[in-house]
Amino acid sequence: MTNKISTPIADFVKDYAGRGGVRLHMPGHKGKGSFGFEKFDITEINGADALYEAEGIIAESEKNASMLFGTAKTVYSTEGSSQCIRAMMYLIALNSKKGRRPVVLAARNVHKTFVFAAALLDMDVRWLWPEENNSICSCPLSAEMIKEALDECDADAFYITSPDYLGEMADIRAIADVCHKKGAVLAVDNAHGAYLHFLKDSLHPMDMGADICCDSAHKTLPVITGGAYLHISKNAPAMFSEQAKYAMALFGSTSPSYLCIASLDMCNAYLAEGYREKLTKTVLRTEKAKKELCINGYETVASDPLKITIKVPLALTGAYMADRLREKGIECEYADPDYIVLMVTPENDEEDFERLAAALGKADAPGRKAEVSITKAERVLSIREAVMSPSETVRTDEAEGRICRVPTVSCPPAIPVVVPGERISREAVEVLRYYDIKEVDVIK
Repeated sequence: MTNKISTPIADFVKDYAGRGGVRLHMPGHKGKGSFGFEKFDITEINGADALYEAEGIIAESEKNASMLFGTAKTVYSTEGSSQCIRAMMYLIALNSKKGRRPVVLAARNVHKTFVFAAALLDMDVRWLWPEENNSICSCPLSAEMIKEALDECDADAFYITSPDYLGEMADIRAIADVCHKKGAVLAVDNAHGAYLHFLKDSLHPMDMGADICCDSAHKTLPVITGGAYLHISKNAPAMFSEQAKYAMALFGSTSPSYLCIASLDMCNAYLAEGYREKLTKTVLRTEKAKKELCINGYETVASDPLKITIKVPLALTGAYMADRLREKGIECEYADPDYIVLMVTPENDEEDFERLAAALGKADAPGRKAEVSITKAERVLSIREAVMSPSETVRTDEAEGRICRVPTVSCPPAIPVVVPGERISREAVEVLRYYDIKEVDVIK
């Protein structure tokens, strides 16, 4: 059944572009240019509303998104989940009433934006490490492990990434139960899982009990790069909804991309008009692709429904496989020594799957086992103290014993091997080498 939903922002932009008026306002291209999108790129002119003080068409569009996702409040970001992560951290800090620096317990495989937010807000982060881990992208944790850690540190919140970059999903429902019994907020980086709410049986953090989470709409939905959501649960502290816009404004540009805002608005209609059916078909096709890969000798990793994560066959590397796919006109999402990650959406058609299968062919060997072990680190300074210290850049081979100032890791995956304020151990140097990180920013 198709449900219609309004697109007030897109309608306004199309109407304004169609008038052919004289633009004596920003942006400087004046609606003209060779790309073709310029006529739709506007700023906060009369009637366009303002993202952080939304009372008109943006407010109406965000209410549509909130209805679609079943949240207490959903607000837009034009700066990806990074802006939302900073806002989540601020709201957690604002909600703390324990007479001390806010404390956040976090799974170790966080995006580096989380680390920078902790530095800006001077938050105390207590890391939770898995019993065994061989990828910087993953941090498998049980609800029992989280309960024990919360018993020890009395944190204001627990923060986790799910799905992670390899597609591994945490048991959010069980984790939410543990957090709420301990009086802790559950915050989830769901950047890779905006679509999860629209599965036949939702796996979205908001439906699993999370209090607050971010979705990068642009990662898995037809939204232009930068479009994201900050979602707040109906069971979250009331202050989260009341202060959400202020939290976003605190870290966002005063010139948010209106193209991005309009794209998020158009996505509401896309989600309401037959998306669930398209998604169901794509999930089934992706499952079929995974089975075909296994028949052809590849080993895939359990992941969220729209990711295909392949263990790299022995004697090969992810970089080699990515290059091989590139030669066939296929670009993967991520590759490291052990894995390649392919992301699928309903916008991928049957031909895309067929080209992928043909390009990969048959595996000549079983999947390799990662040769790296992620170990705990010694904290010497707080994250803020380290980030605010004078620094120098040294070669990774010369970094042992030095104190990390900022995480030197590219995006993707943007997951720090060493966090600011930690001493770089011999084991950490080996991990940095493994992921081909050649330089480290350390405290002078």
